[in-house]
Amino acid sequence: MFSFKKSVRRRSYMLIIAEWLLISYVSYFAAIGLEWLEIYIDATSKATLANMIIFSTFIVIINLSLGLYETKLRESFRAIVRRITVSVIMSFFSVTIITGILLKQYATHPIYAPTAVTLIIISLIMFRYYVHTTNALVKKPKVVFLGAGLRASIIEKRMRRDVDRTNFNLLGFIATSIDDRVDGIKKEKVITIDIQKELVSFLVDNDVSEVIIACDQRRGVLPTALLLEARLKGVKITELLDFIERESGQIAVDLMYPSWLIFSSGFHTQNYIREFADYAVNVVIALLILGLTWPVMMITALVIYFDDGRRTGASVFYAQQRVGLNGQTFNILKFRSMRPDAEKDGAKWAQKGDSRVTSIGGFIRKYRIDELPQLLNVIKGEMSFIGPRPERPEFVEELEKVVPYYSQRHNCKPGLTGWAQLNYPYGASVQDSLEKLKYDLYYVKHQSFLLDVLILIRTVELVVFGKGR
Repeated sequence: MFSFKKSVRRRSYMLIIAEWLLISYVSYFAAIGLEWLEIYIDATSKATLANMIIFSTFIVIINLSLGLYETKLRESFRAIVRRITVSVIMSFFSVTIITGILLKQYATHPIYAPTAVTLIIISLIMFRYYVHTTNALVKKPKVVFLGAGLRASIIEKRMRRDVDRTNFNLLGFIATSIDDRVDGIKKEKVITIDIQKELVSFLVDNDVSEVIIACDQRRGVLPTALLLEARLKGVKITELLDFIERESGQIAVDLMYPSWLIFSSGFHTQNYIREFADYAVNVVIALLILGLTWPVMMITALVIYFDDGRRTGASVFYAQQRVGLNGQTFNILKFRSMRPDAEKDGAKWAQKGDSRVTSIGGFIRKYRIDELPQLLNVIKGEMSFIGPRPERPEFVEELEKVVPYYSQRHNCKPGLTGWAQLNYPYGASVQDSLEKLKYDLYYVKHQSFLLDVLILIRTVELVVFGKGR
């Protein structure tokens, strides 16, 4: 038995160290190879060693920034390859600038860096493939679910991919007498044992590290005494909602119940010093970005004006009422990306490939240029850079009737970008709002400086690759 959280953290640390050493070795090997080909003079020079250390450190830092060591990274292997390639290339340019301008004494042969980059990309991809297809670095903890009914089936439906189970080995689902087997587990392994007689011995014999409580009902059925005995033997007992929150980075709203919400930490902050500090940081960053992007904003305004603004007389900006902190409304400011008559028939959800979007509107939406005027909302204190995206009052009123706990997302300021925008594709329906709420509530509960930094960095990646809506 061992700590699940420590195991995951140790795996991340070991991955960072292993990749730093691998990159250093490959960088050195590249220099040795060039020396053997009589292209490079001295593979053991200070310049080579300096480049090796700077290269390795930059790549690991950028990998961190791109979420490659994030335990909740749910990407295909192809996406991981793309991130590795971007990270190494960005590091190449960074090292080139540093050794070419600031540390000229460490400049190397022009062929060295491209050779090292190619070999590093190939080596990291092969290493990541090995790590993701084996239990390399740290043995994954074994988990079982107590329950094989409707509540447990969310794992089968929502966490069925290998990337969803990166941090644990699922042994199976222990069936209980009150499970809804009709709508319950269909394809996963169902373990049938006499719970009252065999539960503790099964957990010990199979070296189970964690039991996730996923029963459809608990009153009079949950074997509390046996779970306590297992807990005293070192087995971690976890509520299904907490497990999903930890592993997927979202809160399963459709499984929530009032008592879990009452005893759960987060959802509201009373730290007014932090709130003021957050506001000050947001304002400073907003002013800096305004200073850098005002030419882009000027060009965008002119293009919108000549596209249809001059003909229709419509403004290049679009002000729209949205719901913010504690349910208070405010006017959000954006570059207009739709036709002036887009809502002549009333408020409508924006759709993917919406015919109301203008020719320039599709481009500025894709690269999030239409959001730049919201920097003024940040300066006014109505928004932050990171937070749930603010919704329209008409839609909020509708969603609060059908989506449980929807109002909880208003416990923090809305943001220009958020956890939901990174983890859920663009959508416009009540069902999409429910799915995005799971990520919004996770952010509200876990908001922190480090999480904000991760979201900001991954948002930059999203914009660079043109993955915006």
